[in-house]
Order: sequence, then C-alpha cells, then structure tokens
Amino acid sequence: MLDDLLERLLAGDGGPAADHAGFGMLLAEAHNRSRARANQALSPLGITVRGLVVLLALPMYGPVNQRDLIGHIGIDKSTMVRLIDELEEAGLVSRERAPQDRRAYLIVLTPRGERVLAEARRLFEEANAHIFGSFTEAERRQLVDLLRRLIEQQAAPPLSDVPHPR
Repeated sequence: MLDDLLERLLAGDGGPAADHAGFGMLLAEAHNRSRARANQALSPLGITVRGLVVLLALPMYGPVNQRDLIGHIGIDKSTMVRLIDELEEAGLVSRERAPQDRRAYLIVLTPRGERVLAEARRLFEEANAHIFGSFTEAERRQLVDLLRRLIEQQAAPPLSDVPHPR
C-alpha cells in the first residue's frame, strides 16, 4: 500500500539518512491517513478533527479565553481564530464576556455543542476502531508510549545547546 519510494527508503536502499527520511515519511503518511479517516467520519457533523479537539478541550478547561485555549491545544493564533469562528457560526461555541475582565471573552460550549460533542465522540471512536482495529490494546499502548518518547526527546535541547563541563 505504500508508494515505491517510501518502501525503498524503509528498506534502506539509500543508506541510513534515507532510512530516517523514510521513517519520517511513514509517520506523516500514518498521520495523514488517520486524520483523513477521522475527518470523513466527523463530516456529517460539520466539524473536523481540529474542531473536535476544541470541543473536547472546553469541558476540561471550562470556559476559557482564546489565548489559554491556544496554549492548551498548541495551535497557532490565526488557526484558532478561524476554528472558533467556524464553531461559533455552527452554534457549537459562543464568545461570552469574561466576568473578571470586560475586555476579554471566554469560549463556551453551547448546549448544541454539547450534543454535537457527544455524537462526535461516538463517530470518532468508530473511526479509531477502523484505524487501529488491527492493533491489540497492548500494541496501542506501546505505540502511544513510543510516540510520547519521540516527542519528549524532540523537546529536549539539542546537544549543541547543552553546556559541556570543563
């Protein structure tokens, strides 16, 4: 199912650098395919995975200002503004004045948003069953653990930035 170049890179045809590039391409392809499947599953609700992430975050963090929501989710400001605009237009969230600061607005999940979130959870769970259905529960946990380690390793400072003892 993978294209010829990716198969050849993963087979080591281009040496160690190509193997690493192939691994990165494999991660990207897995992400793209799973996101496409999830977006397809959520499309009847008029939301995407990114919109779902916002809807999922709101009950966790309560009514929250947009800046804090950006920090919790980790997407850029312009994407967040567009997402909130789309979700607000669909009646899933609202912007309400913050009681402690009249200049600020809080993002609030609406009753309609709560209903859509419940249905989105169900549809997303079905999509994930298809995406990860061939994995055992132990394999899923192992994959999550490995990906977490990969991300945490990338968060560490590069070796050139670490002071060397003299």
